Amino acid sequence: MNIKKIGLTALAGSLIATSAFAGELAISGGAKLSYTTKGGSIVSAGAAGDLVSSGFAMDQEMTAKGSAELDNGFTVSVTHALAATGGSGSDSSTLTLDMGDLGKLTYDDTDGHAGLAGLEDKMPLAYEQANDGIGTKASKANMAKMASGQGFGYSTTFAGAAVSIGYSDGLGASTDRSDGKQDVTALSTSSSSSIAITYDFESLGLTVFGGSGSEGQGDGKDIDHTTFGAIYAYGPVKVGYQINDEDDSDSTSTTTDLETEIMSIAFVVNDNLSISYGEHNSDVAGSSIDQEIESIQMSYSMGGMTFNIKDSEVTGLANTANQNHDTTEIMLQFAF
Repeated sequence: MNIKKIGLTALAGSLIATSAFAGELAISGGAKLSYTTKGGSIVSAGAAGDLVSSGFAMDQEMTAKGSAELDNGFTVSVTHALAATGGSGSDSSTLTLDMGDLGKLTYDDTDGHAGLAGLEDKMPLAYEQANDGIGTKASKANMAKMASGQGFGYSTTFAGAAVSIGYSDGLGASTDRSDGKQDVTALSTSSSSSIAITYDFESLGLTVFGGSGSEGQGDGKDIDHTTFGAIYAYGPVKVGYQINDEDDSDSTSTTTDLETEIMSIAFVVNDNLSISYGEHNSDVAGSSIDQEIESIQMSYSMGGMTFNIKDSEVTGLANTANQNHDTTEIMLQFAF
């Protein structure tokens, strides 16, 4: 008896039998090359996070996607975004069940933006949020917003309004989460939930949105969040305004009672060029210093290439006196 031959035959049969369960993933990607400069009164030699060896950086843009239709007509899809840092884990993985008129149910293992987290900053801008890139490792900009992280999301349309609901049993996300294991990065964090509603009055050029939620904390208490705002479009011009508010349920804490006012105006010059101006103003309880951010942006596209530039400055960074900061970012993006 040829044991080796039987073993190989059994192995081949096993591979054939399981191949029917294998799915195909399509790989897509792009390229980003940026150059950033920072300055201001908080930048000093030796300060944590202030030393800069180079302003150039390149991001890794690779995403694997796949989907399949079930017998009942529902569609299951998965997305794996590869880690931007070159690590062995994924930057974010998302599993979605599309139930047609019944809505979509999604699980994100790292950075979900369902519910109120999706309304973090809905202002019309040429490039990105006005507060992005502000601050250093030693001093971060304040902003009232619902935290994003691992959890479930449900989205649907009801009476013409887009509804998004988010739930997480613990927003302390870890990038090494895998099936059959537990996330131990935030053992005492309570659950979080929120709802966001967006409605378009198309005939008026007006979009209104708002929502509320509760964010669980490591001490077992909650931070209550509310957001409301509107965007008005007239021809090539869009103007937006919103307010984010958060209040700690711990009556002894005031440092997490925060309100951020966001506004912007964007102008589409033509099919390729757009410009915008935006502001972020944050007030925190217990501080008389306002954090005020201004950002001027431009975006130009040509085929599969996009050129973005942003110049931003802040006074009262982290609601602290004499902390001023400015940053200029140039981003070149290629889509493949």
